Order: sequence, then structure tokens, then C-alpha cells
Amino acid sequence: MHELVPTATLFVTLINPTGSNADVFIKNAQAGARALGLGLEVVQASTDSDLDLVFETLVRLRAGGLMIAPDQFLYARSGQIAAQAVRHALPTIFQYRESAVAGALMSYGGNAMDAFRLVGVYTGRILKGEKPSDLPVQQSTKVELIINMKTARALGIEIPPTLLARADEVIE
Repeated sequence: MHELVPTATLFVTLINPTGSNADVFIKNAQAGARALGLGLEVVQASTDSDLDLVFETLVRLRAGGLMIAPDQFLYARSGQIAAQAVRHALPTIFQYRESAVAGALMSYGGNAMDAFRLVGVYTGRILKGEKPSDLPVQQSTKVELIINMKTARALGIEIPPTLLARADEVIE
């Protein structure tokens, strides 16, 4: 996000305070902001009415961009959040590809299909008689950057060529 909006000094992260990974996400986002010398505000939403208040806060803060924490409540509202972000001219980044497809500017995160493939491989090994306790711990390592150019145009943002070159997928 900082590469996309290099002049911004303040970014905001949206979390669901009732979500199970909110604390970890905040801690990591704050560490990243500190390392880049940027300000980071945390806003919270756990209901639909909270989302409207979030965007009022974002406008008041003049945030340079919005990072959405991985959370089922927020993920289920990707399209709604993306539409609000475009309406308020605010670049957003989610973790899941489907959010960029739903209209968010970008997504950067693990590939869900790769993770599901690993689950299938493990299931197959167990069904063939291997003991779960004998199987090695595995984790999907494929991370994808998806950029939605339609949203970029709607926001009036020019995506730097170096960022486009690193994208795994560009949605036209």
C-alpha cells in the first residue's frame, strides 16, 4: 500500500474486534508502519452499521489507504467495503483474491486454492492408512498480489509499473 501511495503518511487498518486474529493483525500492521516511519490508526467494525461509521472516520483522518484484516465478517462484506472505498476515493487492500474480484483495489495474501489442495493431499494420505500424527506439518507458501485496474481507474490511481510487474493477476 505504501508503494502505491508513497506520499501518504497515515494508513488505517480495519479489524473486527470480535475476530480471533485481530490482535495479531494489529501487532503486525503496527510493526510494519513503524518500520516505514508511517502512522497507523485502527478502526473497528463488527456490525453493518459500524461500517458506515468507519468511513466517516476515514474521511476525517484523511487516510492514505485502508488495510482490511482477514476476518469472516469483513470478508463477507468485501463488495460493500470496496464500493464505499471507491465512493470515498480510498485505496484498499484485502488478504483474499475474491475481495479484489469484488471491487477492492488490491489483495495480497495466501492462495486459498493451494491451501485446499494441501488439505486434500492430507485427507488422501489419511484415507490410505497413514496416521495423522506421522504426517509432517505443512503450510501453503504461495502468496499472490492481485490488482483491480477497473478500481484503480475509478480511484484515479496510476499503478506503478514495478508493482504491476510483480502482480500475479491484473483484473481489467
